[in-house]
Amino acid sequence: MARMIMTVDDSTSMRQMVKATLQSAGYGVVEAADGQEALDYARENAVDLVITDVNMPHMDGITLVSELRALPTYRLTPLLLLTTESSMEKKMEGKKAGATGWIVKPFNPTQLLATLARVL
Repeated sequence: MARMIMTVDDSTSMRQMVKATLQSAGYGVVEAADGQEALDYARENAVDLVITDVNMPHMDGITLVSELRALPTYRLTPLLLLTTESSMEKKMEGKKAGATGWIVKPFNPTQLLATLARVL
């Protein structure tokens, strides 16, 4: 059974690019348009990894990471932030919330897949 990855981004085109990259490598993909939608899904379903943007309406990615870490099912799940944010301050905020890693957009598909292979 393919590993299931949730991508969370308010940009439809970004979700589509990430989804195409992941599916080409054999991963299953679930999409959410913001952190709240992702959290609602995660409360009912487990995924193997979450890739989330930082800046989104309703709930940002750092808050999402913190909320996911509070769920028993997601304590050890890899949570990656994929964002245009690159400041050390934001990265430290993400790490403090429980993020496994940080990838800056625009992403390199090969690099993204290599990161997934390392953390899964």
